[in-house]
Amino acid sequence: MPENNKATYFLVAVSTRENLDLCIKYGLAGFPSGESGSWTFCEIQEGDFVSFLFGARAHNLYRVTMKEAIRDAEALPPWKPLEFKETGNVYSFPFRLHLVQIRSFVEPIVRTEFFYVAENLLLRGGYRKTHFQADQTTLQSVSEMGVVHSGISSKLILPDYTTFPLRFTKSKEHIKKPEIFRFQETILQSAIRRHLSIDSNLDSLLLNLPSITLKGESLEILGEKALTQGHIDLLLKQRTPKGTSLKIPIEVKTNEAKPDDVTQIRNYRDELMGEAPVCILVASDFGRKTREAAMQKEVSLVQYKLAADLSKAVTFQEIYDGLSLEFVT
Repeated sequence: MPENNKATYFLVAVSTRENLDLCIKYGLAGFPSGESGSWTFCEIQEGDFVSFLFGARAHNLYRVTMKEAIRDAEALPPWKPLEFKETGNVYSFPFRLHLVQIRSFVEPIVRTEFFYVAENLLLRGGYRKTHFQADQTTLQSVSEMGVVHSGISSKLILPDYTTFPLRFTKSKEHIKKPEIFRFQETILQSAIRRHLSIDSNLDSLLLNLPSITLKGESLEILGEKALTQGHIDLLLKQRTPKGTSLKIPIEVKTNEAKPDDVTQIRNYRDELMGEAPVCILVASDFGRKTREAAMQKEVSLVQYKLAADLSKAVTFQEIYDGLSLEFVT
């Protein structure tokens, strides 16, 4: 279960109607064997909620009960390997979520209740992602849509199979897809999002932002948010805004930040039109010019550190467990 029982809600994009029918029939979600699939597998935790997204409609509400990464998934049902004609790449579905259906519905995402996700889709020009995180307001709304589901999913019978721990590395020699992937910004973003979903960690962050008087329990942290100028890596926002909606955009860099990164996150803050009193740039280090630019543009700098040795292959849990955030003064 996610820490503090703060379950997150995701819409999971499905590529074909056939795959959607199989997901619903067996109560399973599967993600492709590329980097996007590995990222999604790290993002969604046991206890979270998901709906399937297909044909601009949200299908049903499920709770995630178990996750597993399966070896040699191309030989296992229920989904056929997915081939992209443009590149010739073929992807199986080793990253799987076991689901329990809570509610039954098929609703267009043009509904007001899906505004947060629909806006992301519009500004991105389409899906182009395996998943979209929605806010708590959306989860509250879908928890009243349709009807309570009373049936059970069909059981998928598989031949004997083995699972593997998904790992990440900075060393090219260790990469062995789909079991070991390159450590990239999206994985760091996921670890930071999970870290800041814990009230005590978020409160520690807010203590260094004197202009913010809210406590961590009144905020939620969301994954990538689309704006007209680009995509905010992480967004802190009020769970239940009243009158105004506080937002704190966060930009994440795996390496040393540059002055251009300061300009980028400041532009995101400006686009939020007065509802973002501060913005944060997270990176492994900051040079003199970057610090000077941050001071001039009123951007808060936070240095991340990892205890995990990424010269080797480490799990997402090890990355998350060893993550720390420290303000740069």
